[in-house]
Amino acid sequence: QLQASGGGLVQAGGSLRLSCAASGRTFSTYAAGWFRQAPGKEREFVAAISWSGGTTYYVDSVKGRFTISRNSAKNTVYLQMNSLKPEDTAVYYCAAAPSYSPFMVIHTVEEYTYWGQGTQVTVSS
Repeated sequence: QLQASGGGLVQAGGSLRLSCAASGRTFSTYAAGWFRQAPGKEREFVAAISWSGGTTYYVDSVKGRFTISRNSAKNTVYLQMNSLKPEDTAVYYCAAAPSYSPFMVIHTVEEYTYWGQGTQVTVSS
């Protein structure tokens, strides 16, 4: 029900925009987030957004470089990634979970209900 896309190969300093399209239900009252997993490492939190879009939260390593946003009319969440670094290389996953508050963000794997299939991001040095 979540389809992630937009990954690819980019040089360090470049940009990519990931999209996560929801189908089968409306996710307008769901909090959403992006996670990533590099080979041999655990899945880690990257960014989260409340269902209103009014609250966002980022892991320190991407602050100022990544921006999460959503378009409820399109049932889609985005992750704009600028100034990419080789250490950003990973499979990126989007996730969604029902939220009782329009301002609540979720940043733990366990609290998310729905997951996309992942999209590979590779940043060359």
